[in-house]
Amino acid sequence: MARISGVDLPKNKRGVIGLTYIFGIGRTTSIKILENCGIDQSVKIEDWSDDNIKAIREQIAEISVEGALRGEVQMNIKRLMDIGCYRGLRHRKGLPVRGQRTQTNARTRKGKKKTVANKKKATK
Repeated sequence: MARISGVDLPKNKRGVIGLTYIFGIGRTTSIKILENCGIDQSVKIEDWSDDNIKAIREQIAEISVEGALRGEVQMNIKRLMDIGCYRGLRHRKGLPVRGQRTQTNARTRKGKKKTVANKKKATK
């Protein structure tokens, strides 16, 4: 099993797909990494040699991935909240940031509301 950037890559997947398990690497980036290393995209991860894995690690070292990238994203969000811009306010309130409607939908960001039954008034 190949371990790159602290992530165990699944050995039964093709190289292009396996590299996308690393946070910050998508399909396009994984294709570029494999081309730069001279590895065929259809080769499964279990068939990679140690030299191939070393070359991939060197390519990925040049890119911001995993913990460093997560920290960078969180700092960007914190900066938006600190300067008080519209996007920062939406992050702070836990509402959709990119212009989606909120009257209906938006349950992922707003959360599930619990309905409270009306109390019946005592009749005299």
